[in-house]
Amino acid sequence: MMRVKMLGMGGFYTIHPMPSALPPPEDLAALTPEALLAALLPGRQLEQLVERALAEDLGEAGDVTATAMIAPERRVAAVVRAREEGIACGLAVAAEVLRQSAPGARMSAHVRDGERVAAGGTMLSVEGPLRGVLAAERTLLNFVGRLSGIATLTARYAEAIRGTRAQVCDTRKTTPGLRMLEKWAVRCGGGTNHRIGLFDAMLVKDNHVAGLTPREMAAAVARAAEGARAAQPLRFVEVECDSLDQLQAILDLPRGTVDMALLDNMPPSMLADAVRMRDTAGVPILLEASGSVSLATVAAVAATGVERISVGALTHSAPSLDVGLDIDAA
Repeated sequence: MMRVKMLGMGGFYTIHPMPSALPPPEDLAALTPEALLAALLPGRQLEQLVERALAEDLGEAGDVTATAMIAPERRVAAVVRAREEGIACGLAVAAEVLRQSAPGARMSAHVRDGERVAAGGTMLSVEGPLRGVLAAERTLLNFVGRLSGIATLTARYAEAIRGTRAQVCDTRKTTPGLRMLEKWAVRCGGGTNHRIGLFDAMLVKDNHVAGLTPREMAAAVARAAEGARAAQPLRFVEVECDSLDQLQAILDLPRGTVDMALLDNMPPSMLADAVRMRDTAGVPILLEASGSVSLATVAAVAATGVERISVGALTHSAPSLDVGLDIDAA
């Protein structure tokens, strides 16, 4: 825990850091969505995240409108529906929102996280105290809409590259405080998680090796990778390559030094050349394309033969799925 002085505001802001650990390096793609959520947000982390989200809405006074308008004993039946077609995600989070905001409520999920829902389709139903359901409504819909939107956009990318060897991957371009949930939503949409943060994998980018020649860069990577792997388990070691000369230097390293090469902002013709270089060298490293990939271009990128395509838009530009809560007061 640390305390930071807020300039111009007075007082201190207390920061509680998130634990910087996943279960020692396992293949996240092998986990079910349910197991992945538990791995990304272990212990009470999901509960605490929801607590903070509810606190934004309820403050210390609670829902002053519902308290003034509605008798405490009044109960309600309600449903959450998708107003457009998409991939459902966030129902496990919705259950936690209701648990905290509407104690005693009963929720039934009509689809599972990661399943497609039709426009007008019921995602969940709930029966419980009306005050609590109303207090939960906006926070619940914010989570479900945001996460379902990410899952839906990811599914569109995954469908666009179906039949190729490529997988679509997320990035660290996530909403502060919501990264674990947003990466979970990517998986629910059929995508693959890249590194979770700076702590679980080594990714050498251009700013780490600025001013070095390709050979100097490769030598520096080899030394750093050896030291990093000795210090802790890593999910992978990856190196960003801005040119084919840099890629060749990485391919010339001893096998096992580098697991992946990130091919940054290369056009499809250059990506195809990179794949041929790797295949000719017989080096077992994966190639990842990155940089300004869109739904209009992702198929052409996948056709080059790269194994991974990272897309920041999955999380930084996904529109929320339109979802709503309809009440049938009892």
